[in-house]
Amino acid sequence: MKILFMGTPDFAVGILDAIVNSNADEIVGVVTQPDKPKGRSGSLMPSPVKEYAQSHNIKVYQPVKIKSSEEVDVLRGIDADIYVVAAFGQILSKEILDIPKYGCINVHASLLPEYRGAAPIQWAIYDGKEYTGVTIQQMNEGVDTGDIISSVRVDIAGDETGESLFSKLRDAGADLIVETLIQIGNNTAVHEPQDESKATYAKMLKKEMGCIDFSRSAVSIERMIRAFTPWPGGYTYLNGRLIKIKQCRAEEERDHTGEYGAVTGTSKDGIKVACGEGSLLITRIQPEGKKEMTASDFLLGNNIPAGTILGKR
Repeated sequence: MKILFMGTPDFAVGILDAIVNSNADEIVGVVTQPDKPKGRSGSLMPSPVKEYAQSHNIKVYQPVKIKSSEEVDVLRGIDADIYVVAAFGQILSKEILDIPKYGCINVHASLLPEYRGAAPIQWAIYDGKEYTGVTIQQMNEGVDTGDIISSVRVDIAGDETGESLFSKLRDAGADLIVETLIQIGNNTAVHEPQDESKATYAKMLKKEMGCIDFSRSAVSIERMIRAFTPWPGGYTYLNGRLIKIKQCRAEEERDHTGEYGAVTGTSKDGIKVACGEGSLLITRIQPEGKKEMTASDFLLGNNIPAGTILGKR
Protein backbone atom coordinates (compact mmCIF):
# COMPACT_ATOMS: atom_id res chain seq x y z
CA MET A 1 0.00 0.00 0.00
CA LYS A 2 0.97 3.60 -0.51
CA ILE A 3 1.05 5.38 2.87
CA LEU A 4 0.94 9.05 3.81
CA PHE A 5 2.27 9.33 7.36
CA MET A 6 1.18 12.05 9.78
CA GLY A 7 3.12 12.57 13.01
CA THR A 8 5.35 14.97 14.89
CA PRO A 9 7.25 13.83 18.07
CA ASP A 10 9.68 11.01 18.86
CA PHE A 11 6.84 8.57 19.49
CA ALA A 12 5.76 8.99 15.87
CA VAL A 13 9.33 8.47 14.63
CA GLY A 14 9.33 4.96 16.08
CA ILE A 15 6.12 4.13 14.21
CA LEU A 16 7.36 5.64 10.95
CA ASP A 17 10.70 3.83 11.19
CA ALA A 18 8.96 0.47 11.63
CA ILE A 19 6.93 1.02 8.46
CA VAL A 20 9.99 2.11 6.49
CA ASN A 21 12.03 -0.90 7.63
CA SER A 22 9.22 -3.38 6.96
CA ASN A 23 9.66 -2.84 3.21
CA ALA A 24 6.06 -4.00 2.81
CA ASP A 25 4.61 -0.60 2.05
CA GLU A 26 5.62 2.61 0.34
CA ILE A 27 5.77 5.91 2.26
CA VAL A 28 4.74 8.54 -0.27
CA GLY A 29 5.12 11.48 2.11
CA VAL A 30 5.11 12.73 5.66
CA VAL A 31 2.87 15.41 7.15
CA THR A 32 4.17 17.05 10.32
CA GLN A 33 3.83 20.26 12.31
CA PRO A 34 5.59 23.45 11.13
CA ASP A 35 9.07 24.20 12.49
CA LYS A 36 8.90 25.93 15.88
CA PRO A 37 11.21 28.48 17.54
CA LYS A 38 13.38 27.08 20.32
CA GLY A 39 15.63 28.58 22.97
CA ARG A 40 16.63 32.18 23.50
CA SER A 41 17.73 32.60 19.91
CA GLY A 42 14.31 31.64 18.62
CA SER A 43 15.85 29.53 15.88
CA LEU A 44 13.31 27.40 14.04
CA MET A 45 13.63 23.71 14.84
CA PRO A 46 12.16 20.88 12.76
CA SER A 47 10.06 18.17 14.37
CA PRO A 48 11.67 14.77 15.01
CA VAL A 49 9.48 13.30 12.23
CA LYS A 50 10.68 15.92 9.75
CA GLU A 51 14.31 15.20 10.63
CA TYR A 52 13.75 11.48 10.12
CA ALA A 53 11.90 11.99 6.83
CA GLN A 54 14.60 14.24 5.42
CA SER A 55 17.32 11.74 6.39
CA HIS A 56 15.41 9.10 4.41
CA ASN A 57 14.60 11.31 1.41
CA ILE A 58 10.86 11.29 2.13
CA LYS A 59 8.86 14.31 0.96
CA VAL A 60 7.66 16.50 3.85
CA TYR A 61 4.48 18.59 4.11
CA GLN A 62 4.05 21.09 6.97
CA PRO A 63 0.56 22.62 6.94
CA VAL A 64 -0.18 25.36 9.45
CA LYS A 65 -3.85 24.42 9.32
CA ILE A 66 -4.45 21.06 7.68
CA LYS A 67 -8.23 21.52 7.48
CA SER A 68 -7.94 24.58 5.23
CA SER A 69 -9.25 24.16 1.69
CA GLU A 70 -5.78 24.75 0.25
CA GLU A 71 -4.21 21.98 2.32
CA VAL A 72 -7.06 19.58 1.61
CA ASP A 73 -6.41 20.12 -2.11
CA VAL A 74 -2.73 19.27 -1.51
CA LEU A 75 -3.73 16.03 0.21
CA ARG A 76 -6.06 15.11 -2.65
CA GLY A 77 -3.10 15.42 -4.98
CA ILE A 78 -1.04 12.84 -3.08
CA ASP A 79 -1.45 9.28 -4.32
CA ALA A 80 -1.97 7.38 -1.04
CA ASP A 81 -4.12 4.36 -0.18
CA ILE A 82 -4.16 5.06 3.58
CA TYR A 83 -3.09 7.72 6.07
CA VAL A 84 -1.27 6.50 9.18
CA VAL A 85 -1.47 9.01 12.05
CA ALA A 86 0.63 8.97 15.24
CA ALA A 87 0.66 12.02 17.55
CA PHE A 88 0.29 14.44 14.65
CA GLY A 89 -1.08 17.36 16.68
CA GLN A 90 -3.91 18.59 14.44
CA ILE A 91 -7.48 17.34 14.09
CA LEU A 92 -8.44 15.90 10.72
CA SER A 93 -11.77 16.88 9.18
CA LYS A 94 -14.23 14.35 7.73
CA GLU A 95 -13.27 15.70 4.32
CA ILE A 96 -9.70 14.53 4.94
CA LEU A 97 -10.69 11.23 6.55
CA ASP A 98 -12.62 10.31 3.43
CA ILE A 99 -9.79 10.93 0.95
CA PRO A 100 -7.75 7.68 1.03
CA LYS A 101 -9.16 4.31 -0.06
CA TYR A 102 -8.64 2.70 3.37
CA GLY A 103 -9.35 5.86 5.33
CA CYS A 104 -7.11 7.02 8.20
CA ILE A 105 -5.81 4.90 11.07
CA ASN A 106 -4.38 6.25 14.31
CA VAL A 107 -1.75 4.73 16.61
CA HIS A 108 -2.81 5.70 20.14
CA ALA A 109 -0.81 5.02 23.31
CA SER A 110 -3.55 3.49 25.46
CA LEU A 111 -6.03 0.64 25.45
CA LEU A 112 -9.00 2.50 24.05
CA PRO A 113 -11.56 3.55 25.08
CA GLU A 114 -9.44 4.37 28.17
CA TYR A 115 -7.35 7.53 28.06
CA ARG A 116 -8.55 9.18 24.91
CA GLY A 117 -6.83 12.49 24.32
CA ALA A 118 -3.46 14.16 24.54
CA ALA A 119 -1.48 12.54 27.40
CA PRO A 120 -2.48 8.88 27.82
CA ILE A 121 0.99 7.68 28.83
CA GLN A 122 1.38 10.01 31.80
CA TRP A 123 -2.14 9.65 33.19
CA ALA A 124 -1.95 5.85 33.19
CA ILE A 125 1.00 6.05 35.60
CA TYR A 126 -0.56 8.91 37.56
CA ASP A 127 -3.70 6.83 38.17
CA GLY A 128 -1.73 3.82 39.37
CA LYS A 129 -2.67 1.49 36.51
CA GLU A 130 -0.93 -1.89 36.39
CA TYR A 131 -0.95 -1.93 32.59
CA THR A 132 -1.82 0.11 29.54
CA GLY A 133 -1.10 -0.50 25.86
CA VAL A 134 -1.34 0.65 22.26
CA THR A 135 -4.46 0.71 20.10
CA ILE A 136 -4.76 1.18 16.37
CA GLN A 137 -8.15 2.58 15.50
CA GLN A 138 -9.99 3.61 12.37
CA MET A 139 -10.32 7.36 12.68
CA ASN A 140 -13.66 9.15 12.62
CA GLU A 141 -14.63 12.73 13.44
CA GLY A 142 -14.41 12.20 17.21
CA VAL A 143 -11.29 12.31 19.38
CA ASP A 144 -9.97 8.73 19.51
CA THR A 145 -13.51 7.34 19.16
CA GLY A 146 -13.16 5.21 16.02
CA ASP A 147 -13.42 1.43 15.72
CA ILE A 148 -10.57 -0.60 17.22
CA ILE A 149 -8.60 -2.61 14.66
CA SER A 150 -5.85 -3.99 16.88
CA SER A 151 -4.30 -3.50 20.31
CA VAL A 152 -1.51 -4.79 22.52
CA ARG A 153 -1.11 -4.72 26.30
CA VAL A 154 1.99 -3.29 27.99
CA ASP A 155 2.64 -3.73 31.73
CA ILE A 156 3.54 -0.73 33.87
CA ALA A 157 6.48 -1.37 36.21
CA GLY A 158 6.45 -0.23 39.82
CA ASP A 159 9.18 2.32 39.11
CA GLU A 160 7.85 3.33 35.67
CA THR A 161 8.27 6.93 34.53
CA GLY A 162 6.55 8.75 31.73
CA GLU A 163 9.81 8.58 29.82
CA SER A 164 10.37 4.83 30.23
CA LEU A 165 6.75 3.97 29.45
CA PHE A 166 6.93 6.20 26.38
CA SER A 167 9.75 4.01 25.04
CA LYS A 168 7.93 0.75 25.79
CA LEU A 169 4.72 1.92 24.09
CA ARG A 170 6.60 3.32 21.10
CA ASP A 171 8.26 -0.05 20.53
CA ALA A 172 4.98 -1.94 21.02
CA GLY A 173 3.24 0.41 18.59
CA ALA A 174 5.97 -0.06 16.02
CA ASP A 175 5.43 -3.81 15.96
CA LEU A 176 1.65 -3.44 15.98
CA ILE A 177 1.44 -1.03 13.04
CA VAL A 178 3.36 -3.39 10.75
CA GLU A 179 1.08 -6.32 11.63
CA THR A 180 -2.04 -4.19 11.26
CA LEU A 181 -1.10 -2.78 7.87
CA ILE A 182 -0.64 -6.33 6.58
CA GLN A 183 -4.15 -7.22 7.82
CA ILE A 184 -5.65 -4.13 6.21
CA GLY A 185 -3.89 -4.84 2.93
CA ASN A 186 -5.14 -8.46 2.99
CA ASN A 187 -8.68 -7.35 3.90
CA THR A 188 -8.52 -9.49 7.06
CA ALA A 189 -8.63 -6.63 9.59
CA VAL A 190 -11.57 -6.76 12.02
CA HIS A 191 -13.19 -3.54 13.25
CA GLU A 192 -14.69 -3.46 16.74
CA PRO A 193 -16.71 -0.47 18.02
CA GLN A 194 -15.51 1.08 21.27
CA ASP A 195 -17.54 0.68 24.45
CA GLU A 196 -18.52 4.27 25.23
CA SER A 197 -19.48 3.36 28.80
CA LYS A 198 -15.81 2.66 29.54
CA ALA A 199 -14.38 5.79 27.94
CA THR A 200 -12.01 8.05 29.92
CA TYR A 201 -10.12 11.17 28.85
CA ALA A 202 -6.42 12.02 29.28
CA LYS A 203 -6.31 15.80 29.42
CA MET A 204 -3.38 17.80 28.11
CA LEU A 205 -0.52 18.41 30.52
CA LYS A 206 0.26 21.90 31.78
CA LYS A 207 3.33 23.11 33.66
CA GLU A 208 1.38 23.99 36.80
CA MET A 209 0.19 20.39 37.13
CA GLY A 210 3.65 19.49 38.41
CA CYS A 211 3.33 21.63 41.56
CA ILE A 212 3.26 19.17 44.49
CA ASP A 213 0.34 19.24 46.93
CA PHE A 214 1.67 17.62 50.08
CA SER A 215 -1.82 17.19 51.52
CA ARG A 216 -2.17 14.25 49.12
CA SER A 217 -0.85 10.79 49.97
CA ALA A 218 2.85 10.07 49.54
CA VAL A 219 1.97 7.21 47.17
CA SER A 220 -0.01 9.48 44.85
CA ILE A 221 2.72 12.15 44.90
CA GLU A 222 5.39 9.61 43.98
CA ARG A 223 3.23 8.38 41.09
CA MET A 224 2.69 11.95 39.91
CA ILE A 225 6.41 12.67 39.86
CA ARG A 226 7.15 9.48 37.94
CA ALA A 227 4.27 10.11 35.53
CA PHE A 228 5.36 13.68 34.81
CA THR A 229 9.00 12.75 34.11
CA PRO A 230 10.48 14.37 32.08
CA TRP A 231 7.79 17.06 31.70
CA PRO A 232 6.29 18.93 33.46
CA GLY A 233 8.10 17.16 36.31
CA GLY A 234 7.28 17.49 40.00
CA TYR A 235 8.33 20.64 41.81
CA THR A 236 7.92 22.55 45.06
CA TYR A 237 9.51 25.52 46.83
CA LEU A 238 12.17 25.61 49.54
CA ASN A 239 12.61 28.97 51.26
CA GLY A 240 10.91 30.61 48.30
CA ARG A 241 13.08 28.99 45.64
CA LEU A 242 11.84 26.39 43.18
CA ILE A 243 13.26 22.87 43.43
CA LYS A 244 12.42 19.98 41.14
CA ILE A 245 11.93 16.57 42.72
CA LYS A 246 13.63 14.15 40.35
CA GLN A 247 13.33 10.94 42.39
CA CYS A 248 11.53 10.01 45.59
CA ARG A 249 10.08 7.10 47.50
CA ALA A 250 6.75 6.86 49.27
CA GLU A 251 6.86 5.54 52.83
CA GLU A 252 3.70 4.37 54.51
CA GLU A 253 4.54 5.18 58.13
CA ARG A 254 3.12 8.39 59.49
CA ASP A 255 5.65 9.63 62.02
CA HIS A 256 4.45 13.20 62.08
CA THR A 257 1.54 15.26 63.31
CA GLY A 258 2.60 18.61 61.91
CA GLU A 259 1.80 20.56 58.77
CA TYR A 260 1.70 18.91 55.36
CA GLY A 261 4.93 19.64 53.52
CA ALA A 262 6.95 19.83 56.75
CA VAL A 263 10.42 18.31 56.71
CA THR A 264 10.45 15.67 59.44
CA GLY A 265 14.10 14.71 59.12
CA THR A 266 17.15 14.52 56.88
CA SER A 267 19.79 11.82 56.46
CA LYS A 268 22.21 10.34 53.93
CA ASP A 269 19.13 8.70 52.40
CA GLY A 270 17.41 11.99 51.64
CA ILE A 271 14.84 14.48 52.88
CA LYS A 272 11.69 13.15 54.52
CA VAL A 273 8.52 15.22 54.13
CA ALA A 274 5.11 14.88 55.80
CA CYS A 275 2.20 14.13 53.46
CA GLY A 276 -1.54 13.69 53.89
CA GLU A 277 -0.90 9.97 54.18
CA GLY A 278 2.59 8.64 54.87
CA SER A 279 5.87 10.41 54.17
CA LEU A 280 7.82 11.19 51.01
CA LEU A 281 11.55 10.51 51.01
CA ILE A 282 13.13 12.81 48.43
CA THR A 283 16.31 11.22 47.06
CA ARG A 284 17.22 13.34 44.01
CA ILE A 285 16.52 17.01 43.37
CA GLN A 286 17.40 19.84 41.02
CA PRO A 287 17.64 23.27 42.68
CA GLU A 288 16.63 26.25 40.57
CA GLY A 289 19.42 27.18 38.16
CA LYS A 290 21.58 24.18 39.07
CA LYS A 291 22.22 20.63 37.94
CA GLU A 292 20.40 17.57 39.25
CA MET A 293 22.00 16.01 42.33
CA THR A 294 21.34 13.57 45.13
CA ALA A 295 19.47 14.95 48.10
CA SER A 296 22.42 14.02 50.32
CA ASP A 297 24.77 16.14 48.18
CA PHE A 298 22.33 19.02 48.38
CA LEU A 299 22.25 18.72 52.16
CA LEU A 300 26.04 19.15 52.36
CA GLY A 301 25.66 22.81 51.52
CA ASN A 302 22.11 23.45 52.68
CA ASN A 303 20.83 23.05 56.22
CA ILE A 304 17.14 22.10 56.30
CA PRO A 305 15.94 21.97 59.91
CA ALA A 306 13.02 19.75 60.89
CA GLY A 307 9.84 21.75 60.60
CA THR A 308 10.89 23.56 57.41
CA ILE A 309 7.83 23.80 55.16
CA LEU A 310 8.14 22.89 51.51
CA GLY A 311 5.74 24.57 49.13
CA LYS A 312 5.75 28.10 50.53
CA ARG A 313 7.03 30.72 48.12
